[in-house]
Amino acid sequence: MLSVGLVGTWVYHLADKSRYSKQRKEIYIKDSIAVAQGVQDSLHKIYSLTIRDLGVQLDSSKNTEGMLQQELNAKLSEIYRLRGEISTILKKTDVKKSDLDLARKKTIELQLLVNELQSRNSTIEEEKAQIASVLDKVNVQVKDLENTNQQLDQQNRNLTEKMTQASAFIASEVSLSPVMVKNDKEQETSLANKTSKLIVSFSVQNNIAEYANTDVFVVITQPDGTLLTNDAWESASTIDTRTDGKKRYTRKIRFEYSKGESKKLNFSINADEYQKGIYHLQLYHNGYLIGQSQKILG
Repeated sequence: MLSVGLVGTWVYHLADKSRYSKQRKEIYIKDSIAVAQGVQDSLHKIYSLTIRDLGVQLDSSKNTEGMLQQELNAKLSEIYRLRGEISTILKKTDVKKSDLDLARKKTIELQLLVNELQSRNSTIEEEKAQIASVLDKVNVQVKDLENTNQQLDQQNRNLTEKMTQASAFIASEVSLSPVMVKNDKEQETSLANKTSKLIVSFSVQNNIAEYANTDVFVVITQPDGTLLTNDAWESASTIDTRTDGKKRYTRKIRFEYSKGESKKLNFSINADEYQKGIYHLQLYHNGYLIGQSQKILG
């Protein structure tokens, strides 16, 4: 009976051990599959996120200026290759640990390539931003320079205007004298019907410039508003005045001038007849009105 009991005990122990070993093997296999499926799911998530970011980044990278097309195509080809290989591995139903290791390795390579593209794009965007900033500063400097140039141009024009104005003569002793000739003697008169000629006289002076040749233009306007002249050529000519635009003139007087000199000028003009009323005399130099006078004939 003791022998039978010992044999029975050993049989039971062996049977139980075999069952436990089988159960443990089943649990181990199930745990390994669960771990593999977990890793597979994790890789799916990483892969999906990477591809999603990749899509956004590729669109940005394709539109980025300055990246060499050949380099970009090479990187894209490598990314598409890795993506295809990872996708093939993860679609397997009987995935193995070696497959998962390979998929993980390729996923890391894929992430590195994507990060490189992201870094490259960020660098390019920063460079573009820096260039844009520099261009903005340059544009501001150009505008400032243009404003400065405009101010300088205006100052130069003002200075030129002042110099031109300063170089114009100052006229004094301006006189328009109607005279009559009697017994070869000239005598000033105030009567139109007694007037034989008009004598214009004046002095000019400036302390700024001297001229080898310069002109003073004389304008005599008759009481009816017409220009008094006896030279058809000069009466058809005009001068550009600073305040009155173009203006016809009676006589042009050309002369030499030394700086600081008081220059006395005069001439006479005849007319067929003289009107009653006010005669206006104006003198112009460099377009400026430098002197004027008037005379009334009755």
